[in-house]
Amino acid sequence: MFTFNHFNFNVADLEKSLAFYKEALGLEPVGERKTAEDGSFIIVYLGDGKTDFRLELTWLRDHPQKYDLGECEFHLALRAEDYDAAHAKHAAMGCICFENPAMGIYFITDPDGYWIEVIPTR
Repeated sequence: MFTFNHFNFNVADLEKSLAFYKEALGLEPVGERKTAEDGSFIIVYLGDGKTDFRLELTWLRDHPQKYDLGECEFHLALRAEDYDAAHAKHAAMGCICFENPAMGIYFITDPDGYWIEVIPTR
């Protein structure tokens, strides 16, 4: 039997990403920041304070170019306790990249272009 543990996004600017995830989704660092002895990478895990699932943000010092995210067909999804308030906040932040009112969902994009689906609590 397997259980979910974490999902990884590689990021170009760790501090910018940490600020975005805190402001947009209320995600906070959990556990210790992992830094390579040679400074080649930093890993920070983010949590929602309610579940054990973690989002791993990895910064790689020597990554030479912008990350190729393909067609953004993969995504992370979070459930919003107050969907309307979340939508208003994300609209004000200017980070909504796609909406599907018929399905009752929308997507935001983080500083690196990763898509995050926001779904209402049903």
